[in-house]
Amino acid sequence: MIKDDKRTNQQIKLQDGRILGYAEYGPPQGTPVFYFHGFPSSRLDWLLTNDDNVLSELNVRVIAADRPGFDLSDFKRGRKMVDWCEDVIELANRLQIDGFTALGISGGGPYAAACAFGIRERLVKTGIVCGMGPSDAPGMKDGISWTFLGTLSILRRVILMITSMGLRRDPDQFLTRSRATMSEPDRQLLDQPELAASFIDGMREAFRNSINGANHEAALYVRPWGFRLQDISAEVHLWHGEQDLNVPVSVGRYVADAIPNCNATYHNMEGHLTLSHNHVREILGELVA
Repeated sequence: MIKDDKRTNQQIKLQDGRILGYAEYGPPQGTPVFYFHGFPSSRLDWLLTNDDNVLSELNVRVIAADRPGFDLSDFKRGRKMVDWCEDVIELANRLQIDGFTALGISGGGPYAAACAFGIRERLVKTGIVCGMGPSDAPGMKDGISWTFLGTLSILRRVILMITSMGLRRDPDQFLTRSRATMSEPDRQLLDQPELAASFIDGMREAFRNSINGANHEAALYVRPWGFRLQDISAEVHLWHGEQDLNVPVSVGRYVADAIPNCNATYHNMEGHLTLSHNHVREILGELVA
């Protein structure tokens, strides 16, 4: 079930008139960590990682925003990946937050990298977990996350429409098909009903209004990002599971090698979903230390 309360269904109006939706988890006065969700997903996919005890113990306030066109956030025609920096800064200003940390998971990884490049004066640390990489990263097109990325726009839209309909009409069947393409650690994680429900909810909400956000973002991943990983001067911490079939570990190694000041950790028994879920204390502990 979707956690339906005021903290997980918040919105602000941006200066350009768009609505930006976001959720908050953990102590309201905790150290702020801006969380960037996967693809295609929404602010609710933090619930796959969430551990309220860890957030309380580490005093961490997670702020998870929907990117343009996903769930509660308005679509932005012609947006670029680096434009996300402006939305994050505006949300931070509205919440009266000065310095903060960015954490991107899977499809949110490139957005965390964009912030590490473009928000140098306010970003304290940056974390990337099982993050996607540029299209030329070895193995980038091997993962199941890329089965429709970079394909012809018409074909991509058809696949996204089928995905959206499957999530709405028969989520159990969608889950079964998804599990069949995942690593064994991830399949075991989704055997837990509550986590499986969070997985489905996060993805289903991504298509609440339309497929436009996901379709536009899919194309962004395979285009030039608007910055080079080699030009990131900020400190970045990266984690990747060696059993990851969605985004192979070769992608994580490529990203880690390209970013000059990157501290990388590889977990040999973790998959795409399990790494953040099983190591949330390690990840947040490092980022807010």
